[in-house]
Amino acid sequence: MTAESLTALLMALTMPLFAQPSKPVVIAHRGASGYLPEHTLESKAMAHAMGADLLEQDIVLTKDDVPVVMHDIHLETICDVAQRFPERKRADGHYYALDFTLAEIKQLHAHERLNPNTGQAVFPNRFPLGRSSFAIPTLEEELQLIQGMNRSTGRVAGIYPEIKQPGWHRKEGHDISRIVLPILRRYGYATKADQCWLQCFEWDEVQRIRNELSWEGNLLLLLDSRKKDEASLAEVAQVADGIGPALSAIVTGKSKADRKVTALVKNAHAAKLLVHPYTLRTDELPKFASSTDDLLDVLFREAGVDGLFTDFPDVVVRWLAAHGMR
Repeated sequence: MTAESLTALLMALTMPLFAQPSKPVVIAHRGASGYLPEHTLESKAMAHAMGADLLEQDIVLTKDDVPVVMHDIHLETICDVAQRFPERKRADGHYYALDFTLAEIKQLHAHERLNPNTGQAVFPNRFPLGRSSFAIPTLEEELQLIQGMNRSTGRVAGIYPEIKQPGWHRKEGHDISRIVLPILRRYGYATKADQCWLQCFEWDEVQRIRNELSWEGNLLLLLDSRKKDEASLAEVAQVADGIGPALSAIVTGKSKADRKVTALVKNAHAAKLLVHPYTLRTDELPKFASSTDDLLDVLFREAGVDGLFTDFPDVVVRWLAAHGMR
């Protein structure tokens, strides 16, 4: 054995082993969005009560640089902005959160996601349009709610913030990552020991968050099934702690009979990356699954994912508990 190989062996033996979590985590996708309008405080409260381990926050900026929690950089699909501010849309027909101050956004009424062309709900059997009253929360309002529920219930739920379209924000003159990270740190989310996973689809920004902005907490690269991967798993593992692929990257097939589990989870684990795929919706199952139970079985017991984004956190919590994974 050469001196170089002996050194390599000693380093391998002394390095901490990659340990998969013994229990998968349930990530409330936009809250309990299968039951209440997405990203409302009410949706997050319900997800917390249902036992979700982590509650997701998609984050965009207002004109006055306040981070608010909503899935898209534009507003018309989740609130009444077109009725209240009809003249404020851009040439492309969209109403951008970045064109409105926080005071203006607080005048809007949030609702179940709709198709702006038809005015119909995207998921017709979910919370009905035009019922009750909901608002678009700021990131700080949501963090205060979650930490308040953690204290009052004694059950700690973590957070799963996503930096939405940071490249686009910077082109518009706003550095969203530089604004959001100090807020997370101020609320006690700063290290890998804290119950927080920071996520983003843009590989360049994930690297920037870790290196230039010195983020020391958990970091996940979301993978867009519509685009070619920008980096290898080995490269990602040098920066991030996990990946977030679409379900179709984990399991393929047009029916249960011809489905196949891909090697992605196995390869990610070999690279010491956790895998948190998106999104389980009981009202929109992939073709390769015959039922929700069937989908959960193939994801957790065959593919071996480490967590799952879902609009229906109670369903996943119950399944994991019934199968001794909780």
